[in-house]
Amino acid sequence: MKIVKNIAFGFSIALLTFSCVESTLDKKPELAFSEDNAFENFQVSQTYAYGFYTVFPGYGFGPANSDWNGDLMMQNNTNQGSAWIWGRQTIPTSSSIWDFSFVRRANIMLDNLESSPMTESEKNHWRSISYFFRAFDYYEKIAAYGDVPWIDRVLTDDDELLFAPRTPREEVAQNMLDDLLFAVENIYEPGTNGVASNTVSSDVVRALISRFGLFEGTWRKYHGLPGAEEFLRASVTASEELIANNPTLHPNYNEVFNSESLDGVPGILLFKRHENGILTHSLTSRHRNSAGNWDITKRGADSYLMQDGETIWNSPDFETDKDPYAEFRKRDLRMLYTITPPFRVLPVAGDRLAWEHTADPKDREYIDFFDGITTQNQKALPSRNHAGYILRVAPHFRDFNEGDPYNVSRTGYKLFKYYNRLHDIQNNDFNDAPIFRMGEVLINYAEAQWELGAFDQSIADMTINKLRARGNVAPMIIGNITASFDPTRDPEVDPILWEIRRERGIELMAEGFRFDDLRRWKKMGYTNDPKLGRWIVGSEVNNRIPIQNGADEGYIQFFSGNPPAWEDYQYLYPVPSEEIALNPNLEQNPGW
Repeated sequence: MKIVKNIAFGFSIALLTFSCVESTLDKKPELAFSEDNAFENFQVSQTYAYGFYTVFPGYGFGPANSDWNGDLMMQNNTNQGSAWIWGRQTIPTSSSIWDFSFVRRANIMLDNLESSPMTESEKNHWRSISYFFRAFDYYEKIAAYGDVPWIDRVLTDDDELLFAPRTPREEVAQNMLDDLLFAVENIYEPGTNGVASNTVSSDVVRALISRFGLFEGTWRKYHGLPGAEEFLRASVTASEELIANNPTLHPNYNEVFNSESLDGVPGILLFKRHENGILTHSLTSRHRNSAGNWDITKRGADSYLMQDGETIWNSPDFETDKDPYAEFRKRDLRMLYTITPPFRVLPVAGDRLAWEHTADPKDREYIDFFDGITTQNQKALPSRNHAGYILRVAPHFRDFNEGDPYNVSRTGYKLFKYYNRLHDIQNNDFNDAPIFRMGEVLINYAEAQWELGAFDQSIADMTINKLRARGNVAPMIIGNITASFDPTRDPEVDPILWEIRRERGIELMAEGFRFDDLRRWKKMGYTNDPKLGRWIVGSEVNNRIPIQNGADEGYIQFFSGNPPAWEDYQYLYPVPSEEIALNPNLEQNPGW
């Protein structure tokens, strides 16, 4: 068992943030208060509990990073590609996932509540909070490693659990689900009984059950493990209650990710608050400077439907993907909010903040479009860097730019999802970050119901069609989904399930879900295909951008060749070598 040294927490009630010092699995954390007084009343316990909320990174680092390991995104500032996809992943010495400091923190609270003078109801609330965060931490662990040690008490120097083998995944997952079901029934709601606002509520616990139950149930189904149905039904039950409690979505998809405040926004269950000058992040800045490195692949771009509800392969409204302007016309609005649309403007000599329209009407098509649907501090075009300097053209390629070194792309599908102009100060962004939201819950519910054989038109209407409405996309009509609906469909996947999975990829694009989705579906084989970009003509970019098969014109293929075949053993992460050296009873995952 790894000895995690020194973590102490300082708390900010308004922002639910903390600063780190040190702590250890087998020593008491050096808190500003001791275990003797930390749980003597409700208010002091609440102060201790604020330290749990640091497990949510918000926009502290890019949520899209793990999506580079999937098929819909790529990193555009490296010549290496994903180590997972290209077979370079090795056994690490250590890992932040195999770290039990948060588990220990939850167990400290649970152990000390037994002797606390608080009422049983108050103690059950804090048990619920501890159970939630312990389960949240364990979710990442079993998703990565499968079997992991289950630690349900504070360990001493001679505790046998320090050298225990890995607990079977089935036992850990069942303990997590039991704890979360307890929390749903016993947690106090924010704003009642002295509980602060924007903290974990019964609906937030349900959102975790919705997410975890779907992951665990489908992992078990597609990886040949027993017990899938219990977790899928838990996901369905939690999702149904959430839908009943939160019937309204915020109608503007963009504002979910680019609002100064998410207080009271419909469909937001929990968010991380950022405040100008107090707690900021750099995600938006990285969208707008030379360090931005998130691209959508052609596969990701192609997944967005036309507004008539058809794919680009069978809709009469789709013109061509060989013209970037035509490619975006009549598409799901979420595509335009997520990928920088094409434009061109003329700079004004001596003023890098100013610009003029070109004489070509198509160059202003999406500039005018965004003027009609958003505000200047949101998704206005032309896009700008962190200092407000205009970008003259999009798509704007990293390996062939027109004098602007920022807002670059390699695939030509530059990520736009977290772009806003709340102000033009580098690395001082303060838009709030959603942690749990109903958009995810709706698509969780649709998928879990399909896996249980219960998906029908009424469920499509309460889930997928609500999400499509935000993109101005025609509703999903189950009777219209046939084997020929999408000629690029994986033939092993049912056509309706394919459309549910498509909707999930679109709604959650660049939010860090895709790698785990492909792993739980056992579909990492999708990454064996090359990650392509836009159609280009080589002579128009001085032949500086590689084209598939070395052609004179075609789709960008930055990495030559195809990745190696994905091996089954890779679906689980390797256990860090340091952990096995410290505890010889730990076994490595097979194949590593």
